[in-house]
Amino acid sequence: MTLNQIAEHYVKLVLAVGQHDAGYVDAYIGPSSWQNEAQQLPATPLSELLTQADALLQQADALPAPPQDQLERQEFLRLQLHAVKAFIAQLNGSKLPFDAESKALYDAVSPELTTADLDITLAELATLLPLEIQGSDLNARLSAYNKAFEIPRDKLDAVFTAAINEARARTRRYVALPEHESFQVAYVTDKVWSAYNWYKGNSHSLIEVNTDFPMFISRAIDLASHEAYPGHHVFNVLIENELVKEKGWIEYAIYPLYSPMSFLAEGSANYGIEVAFPHAERMQFEQEVLFPLAGIDPAKAERYYQIQAVLQKLSYAGNMVAQQYLDGMIDKDAALAMLMKYSLSDADRSAQRLRFIEHLRSYVINYNLGQDVVQAYIEKRAGAENQALRWQVLTDLLRSPKSASMMTDSLLA
Repeated sequence: MTLNQIAEHYVKLVLAVGQHDAGYVDAYIGPSSWQNEAQQLPATPLSELLTQADALLQQADALPAPPQDQLERQEFLRLQLHAVKAFIAQLNGSKLPFDAESKALYDAVSPELTTADLDITLAELATLLPLEIQGSDLNARLSAYNKAFEIPRDKLDAVFTAAINEARARTRRYVALPEHESFQVAYVTDKVWSAYNWYKGNSHSLIEVNTDFPMFISRAIDLASHEAYPGHHVFNVLIENELVKEKGWIEYAIYPLYSPMSFLAEGSANYGIEVAFPHAERMQFEQEVLFPLAGIDPAKAERYYQIQAVLQKLSYAGNMVAQQYLDGMIDKDAALAMLMKYSLSDADRSAQRLRFIEHLRSYVINYNLGQDVVQAYIEKRAGAENQALRWQVLTDLLRSPKSASMMTDSLLA
């Protein structure tokens, strides 16, 4: 069997697995006949799908070395197949411990973290909050402070649209995109996530923004960049046009959510925020455009973003809580308490975060660890200051996807 034949079988296998889990196929832009066949036939038993995955992996492992320009393609597809097999086994009742699951599905393991590591950051944060916000509970103090930075619901669309338009303009200066690429924004409720990009094909995305809770002003640029430019929308546009249509690499016509592709997708989308909006430029745009649009005092921006930078140091707290909760080391109440203490989200947002963890499990590592690995990969090649080169390396990475191990191995080379 050739690489292209294995790729076709892989796509059909993922479609078949998707009949057992409605959220598994995140996007599909392949032949409609394949999708129709998968949906119309009775679902293939998981045991049979596991056998198919095993056979495909053996055939992929037996492939001869490909031409140089397809070496990474072959290795990435092999890792995707490993993740498909692991997810089928999980659906069939074979649950792995958190770290083993993340390695099997995303080719990565989150670093170990202790509460002592986080306590140092909590102490630093306490000194940054204004003195007039009194109290011993840091979570309550931060919640009170953050109230001033909530975007009013009637101004949300204007703020978010301005952020997306700016992110798009900045991205298009460096990334060649089809003229017809487009997106639609919809505001939704009752979701476990804050925003989601649904890629529809033909260079078009639907971006849904969850309005269960007020959006903080910092989230406007974060979500605009992460979900759209240069994040998920751009990644999918490049995949569709350059890998599927131009090269005929059919495996990229499908995106299984629980796979190494998500590590790269979430990591590059998070690091892309900084690429599109270096700190000084972000501060200027926020103070001149977004803060006034939201009716928030621009003079408060400097301290607000100092606090956001410290909060970013706590990003791995969610991984620690997820690992302990999903591995049965702590119960639900303890998990909520730890999220409130170490992620500093209020009770309602912590409950939403825990629902996300219950639903997506070890997927949480893709945001912070993914960002750190992508950042290290790009800055080794471009440095931290050369803006044009950072854009080039980021875009090349999106055009030639690499898994976590592929990126970290290259760092050691």
